[in-house]
Amino acid sequence: MPESDGQAVELWRAYVPRWAHLPLSGEGAAQFGGRWNAVGTPAIYAARELSTAWAEYNQGFVQHPALIARLKLTNASLADLTSDESLLHYGLDASIHKCEWRAELDAGRVPETHRVAKRLQAAGFDGLVFPSFMSPGGTCVALWRWNTEGGPALEVVDPEHRLPRSPASWL
Repeated sequence: MPESDGQAVELWRAYVPRWAHLPLSGEGAAQFGGRWNAVGTPAIYAARELSTAWAEYNQGFVQHPALIARLKLTNASLADLTSDESLLHYGLDASIHKCEWRAELDAGRVPETHRVAKRLQAAGFDGLVFPSFMSPGGTCVALWRWNTEGGPALEVVDPEHRLPRSPASWL
């Protein structure tokens, strides 16, 4: 069930170009919350497929400008929530993927996905793999821990150093 074999996982992240200099911050998710993270909890959301990253970023709306970065994740313990068998292993079923997390937050309630994330974090998972809502057949990763001592490593694949190192490029 968990993925933690030490193999590198290739991920794709589409994000707002304004933040090109901070591709690994997770602060946007912390500010607004997300499906698998509460407000105040940094998280990186990425996809395993480039097309899925694009679909998730735009959420079916207007095609907003985006920066797409390829990431490499190593040594992460990820809970796999992509199959009925793996969901059952964690005491869940496919209904977790239909959780109206934003409506729950707006109503002042804690979404079930946040409860699950908290439980998985307490069990030592660094993140989870889940089916894409916007790209059927695609998969996404929500990562809560990265680039901390003894934790998983997440890096941007930028061999020619094209990403800016500061926000000065937007001034």
